[in-house]
Amino acid sequence: MRGVILAGGRGTRLGDTTRVTNKHLLPVYDRPMIYQPIATLKAMGCTDILIVTGGENVGGFAQLLGSGFTYRVQDRPDGIAGALAQAEGYVDGLFPVILGDNYFSASFAMPDRPTIYAARTERPEAFGIYDPGAGRITEKPKDPVSDLAVTGLYVYDDRVWDVIRTLTPSARGELEITDVNNWYLQHGLMDVHDAPGTWSDMGTPDSLLRAALHVKGAA
Repeated sequence: MRGVILAGGRGTRLGDTTRVTNKHLLPVYDRPMIYQPIATLKAMGCTDILIVTGGENVGGFAQLLGSGFTYRVQDRPDGIAGALAQAEGYVDGLFPVILGDNYFSASFAMPDRPTIYAARTERPEAFGIYDPGAGRITEKPKDPVSDLAVTGLYVYDDRVWDVIRTLTPSARGELEITDVNNWYLQHGLMDVHDAPGTWSDMGTPDSLLRAALHVKGAA
């Protein structure tokens, strides 16, 4: 099975630590951040993994990981769905996608249909929040109706490419993965599962530290 890691972005929330390197190459205790999503996908059964990143970062990933991965470039910063679009033709059928700054302490079994994973958060205003009553996701809500954050692990099927092609950029100029997920949810084509164990997004100094402490505890 093939899987996809989306490892682009500028990592601006991490301040000067990402001025000269991609955030996914930063250390999480004793290992590079990118090792975490790789482990998650391998536990789901992936034997081939595509890494999508910005063109200036491919060399760093290739130097670290070698030739056992496939690399594709996101030419412009047009959002998570824009990055996922680069994977068309590499994966088919049902396949997992993970954001490169996501840490999960537990393993996942591969589901049998499109799925997103939710975890409770104390900062709902910082994430896409799933509303179980409405069956949809609101991105970074000012008045959240739940504390169920949509984590950065998704499972899609071949319909995702047509969905991405229908998207228009949001107010911040990006193709939003939340719009993709809401299309699946509104058509009854996606399940929502609780993420087992501990989840952290590793995108801020505090969340990166939390993940590092979990990794240290598991070492």
